[in-house]
Amino acid sequence: MKKLAILGSTGSIGKQALEVVKKLCGVEVAALTTNTNIELLLRQIEEFKPRFVCVSDEKSCEKISGQLNSDTRLYCGSAGMIDMINDLEADILLNSLVGSAGLLPTLTAIEKNIDIALANKETLVCGGRLVMEKAKAHNVRIIPVDSEHSAIFQSLQGNNRRDVSKIHLTASGGPFRKWKREDLEHIKLSDALKHPNWAMGRKITIDSATLMNKGLEMIEAKWLFDIDMDDINVVVHPQSIIHSMVEYADGSVIAQLGAADMRLPIAYALTYPDRANMDFKKLDFFELNALTFEKPRYDDFPCLNLAKEAVKTGGNMPALMNAANEGAVEAFLNEKIKFTDIPYIIEKAMAAYTYKESFGLEDVLAADKFGRDFVHEVI
Repeated sequence: MKKLAILGSTGSIGKQALEVVKKLCGVEVAALTTNTNIELLLRQIEEFKPRFVCVSDEKSCEKISGQLNSDTRLYCGSAGMIDMINDLEADILLNSLVGSAGLLPTLTAIEKNIDIALANKETLVCGGRLVMEKAKAHNVRIIPVDSEHSAIFQSLQGNNRRDVSKIHLTASGGPFRKWKREDLEHIKLSDALKHPNWAMGRKITIDSATLMNKGLEMIEAKWLFDIDMDDINVVVHPQSIIHSMVEYADGSVIAQLGAADMRLPIAYALTYPDRANMDFKKLDFFELNALTFEKPRYDDFPCLNLAKEAVKTGGNMPALMNAANEGAVEAFLNEKIKFTDIPYIIEKAMAAYTYKESFGLEDVLAADKFGRDFVHEVI
């Protein structure tokens, strides 16, 4: 029986992961966590009966403490989540937390020799070198869950990494792919939350609209697959059927295709190297009218270039960039700034920060704090 811990079980990825678990044999849910969604967490606890539960929000944790039976251990706060990971027994941990909050839990699980199903790209954006070095030292597998990175991971199977020439990372283009530049100044929050193909959480939906999500994915791919940023190419593919491609030295390109359903890469991560027989909707080629490809509009969506610049600068600059993005996106979600203010604020934060070339975990956390504080002051 494979024991699974899910961080962020009440979010979009967490809920879909539990749908997958119900269809799999041999997977036991060992731990579940939420931030504030107590009602859903209680229903999940009743159905899946995990031994370990964590509520990150301290006030929400107080509400649930008297509603659990003696078989369930409750942990509170971000520190409690680390304690929970140290205490639990698990074979694989699905990290679907939002933002840089995923970094410390990932590092803790690796130290416990728990394999990681990674749906939190900020873990590698903020601390890619730290995470990959620790995973190698502990012989821990990091299996990507993002549809694009799962596609790359699958397209690499059976091939030599030294033969990889380029990675083609596909992007839907977001809801504003066809909008004129001057119209971007007038984007409403309700418009930005309407992703054309995927049902996702609010933060990642805004990241997709600014194309920062693709910038973060480029950095994640760099660390996951040990490839230079210059060899990662973003391709706008509005249909979201090809989830990404790997180009080899001989010119061959291997792609992974499938329906726009996050349960597919989740299931692959949980069953790897095997594949489960799932009854989800299969791809019907005769329903497809066309597969089209476009170049990204770098000038109109500058977040892509900001991500590249952060990696080129190096050190803990990507952590600073990520924190500034998280702060700016939160401000946009709270309707305190305009959509086009997001990249402007990130650029200003990067210009104001003195990064560290050689960095450790404390430097990553310091960059994260600087970025959030800077955004708060600017706003």
